[in-house]
Amino acid sequence: MQDKQSIHGFWASRWIFILAAVGSAVGLGNIWKFPYITGENGGGAFVLVYLVCILFVGIPIMMSEVLIGRRARKSPINALHDVAIESKKTTRWSLVGVMGMFSGVMIFSFYSVVAGWVLNYIAEMAKGTFVGISAEDAGATFDQLLASPGTMLFWHTIFAIMTTIVVIGGVNKGLERATRIMMPALFVLLIILLGYAMTLDGFSKGWDFMFHFDPSELSWDAVLVALGHSFFTLSLGMGTIMAYGAYMPKKASVTGTVFAIAALDTLVALVAGLAIFPIIFTNGMDPSAGPGLMFVSLPVAFGQMPGGQLFGLLFFILVGVAAWTSAISLLEPTVAFLVEKFKLSRTKASVALGVVVWALGISCLLAFNEWSDFKPFGKNMFDLLDYATANIMLPLGGILVSVFAGWVVLPKFSHQELAISEKAHGLWLFVSRFIAPVAVAIVFYLNL
Repeated sequence: MQDKQSIHGFWASRWIFILAAVGSAVGLGNIWKFPYITGENGGGAFVLVYLVCILFVGIPIMMSEVLIGRRARKSPINALHDVAIESKKTTRWSLVGVMGMFSGVMIFSFYSVVAGWVLNYIAEMAKGTFVGISAEDAGATFDQLLASPGTMLFWHTIFAIMTTIVVIGGVNKGLERATRIMMPALFVLLIILLGYAMTLDGFSKGWDFMFHFDPSELSWDAVLVALGHSFFTLSLGMGTIMAYGAYMPKKASVTGTVFAIAALDTLVALVAGLAIFPIIFTNGMDPSAGPGLMFVSLPVAFGQMPGGQLFGLLFFILVGVAAWTSAISLLEPTVAFLVEKFKLSRTKASVALGVVVWALGISCLLAFNEWSDFKPFGKNMFDLLDYATANIMLPLGGILVSVFAGWVVLPKFSHQELAISEKAHGLWLFVSRFIAPVAVAIVFYLNL
């Protein structure tokens, strides 16, 4: 099986795969959530724990996904099916791929709504809406957006179309071309915003907030937060990395590539924090303001600062690019499966899936207004899909992928794909069989 060719194409190089995977991993969570949880859980001590979790949970599971995808050269569902047959095990393991496919579709539906908010704020920043605005007016502006299904539908539709167009282009003309443009743009925007932040009075306070090393602030809760985020930040458990791994060049090192992805993903999150928090502290704002900080507090801060309109515009473009690269990866596994299973053209498969996720997203944006009273299982549709994927489907998918790679795939096959020494392979096997699934299971249980 190791000589199979993907019908979808291949990444032009190892670095394109790394940038594509980082693009998938770097999303709204990296730009805001990771810096925030770092500052609240011990700064440098938390980063150290997080890196250990990345090493023993995130990286082994990512290696598992990449090796399965590259071995079969197919979409996650068919990859798990074929590798199970090769290892003389039941093909029911392909159901893990089915769950991952549904996870990606469900996540995109509400992710696109939030990305729509970002697109709306890019337009508002460009118009100068937030110049000199008060906190009350900024809050009212965001509330007005949530209360307007028409406005949210417009931007949700734009984002869904943007994403679908890239996926239609396929691996080389779509995903790869977008990656070549958007990821360097993301890095440049981050560096510009970091340079701006370094000129502010609050930079040293922002640095201290994120990097002061205080083990006394670490708690078991903080360790669990680090463990959970190390898993989710790498886009694990939904088949994305498995699908991207199917397009990985044969000569590229799985281990070296995965380490590079994890390092870049963490670096982006840390730099994002250093770019955001000085702005917050310079303006005397609360760094623990949660989601409202991005859409209420930061616009006020940019509105009060010299050159704030320009840098506020750059910030929301940065967030928009991060959301776009992540969204592309959410659709790719399912589109690849539809092409393989039903012999559809990539255009038909992408458009069909785009319509489905767009329609599901409408139920999420209506959850803030017209359907706010509709709460199956006590949650509105937006929160329900968020909870079901983040707390149940993704961790369960991660556990099962780790078990599949460690216990189901014959060791000789995983050794061939990873191309590492016997000792290193033995260590990976031990971590994949015992450490990673148990660690994710703990997070899974406690999240429930």
